[in-house]
Amino acid sequence: MEVLVLGASGKTGRLLVSQLLAKQLYVRVIVRSTTDFLALFPNDLSKESRLSVTEANILELSDQALQDQIKPCGAVISCLGHNLNLKGIYGQPRHLVTDSVKRISEIVNNRVEHVPIKFILMNTTGNQNRKEGEKVSFAQHVIICLIRKLIPPHKDNEDAADYLQHHIKKASEKMEWSVVRPDGLIDEPSHSEYDLYFSPIRSAIFDAGKTSRINVAHFMTALVTDSNLWAQWKTKMPVIYNRET
Repeated sequence: MEVLVLGASGKTGRLLVSQLLAKQLYVRVIVRSTTDFLALFPNDLSKESRLSVTEANILELSDQALQDQIKPCGAVISCLGHNLNLKGIYGQPRHLVTDSVKRISEIVNNRVEHVPIKFILMNTTGNQNRKEGEKVSFAQHVIICLIRKLIPPHKDNEDAADYLQHHIKKASEKMEWSVVRPDGLIDEPSHSEYDLYFSPIRSAIFDAGKTSRINVAHFMTALVTDSNLWAQWKTKMPVIYNRET
């Protein structure tokens, strides 16, 4: 199977690429700088035959070029996000994640092939799954409303997940999706035990848990490779926490 990874230069994306390659999968990535991307890895990935690197801006690729990237793939995983600086938070593109999800969805659903592609979107526990009736405290609701107005990337993440929920039918013959929601992201050298839930069991604002980026990468890799796990979490928004010891 081939997998297309968006946001492969990010802290989680690069771990995901390594884990997919470790599973002997073929991996395609679209990055702004090939040199910068390859420099992120301790091993010389330029000689890795199962890795294909395309230097481009995902939103500026032509439909045909993006279609060519997706066509051989059985899964697409988005780890796209905004840089945590003034330009990344308040500059353009404001709707990087949402616009990328829309483009991928439209191209996948226009395919002639009827074998569904898996689409996995990395998101956040701060995104409430309102369609499934998730509730939060009044205080958290107020703070999230402020964050939504003051920090544009949060709304971008919300809109991307909402698009999948409302525009990609559960019975789609072309595309199936899952939205992975980690809590407070941390760095750890190797993956550890983690727990999965249909909804948050803690407050993302007042009692946030911890989720290592490598555990997120491990779970998303498992969603690609484990058909039983995929059957459990497709069309869902699983929440992932590191297991407390």
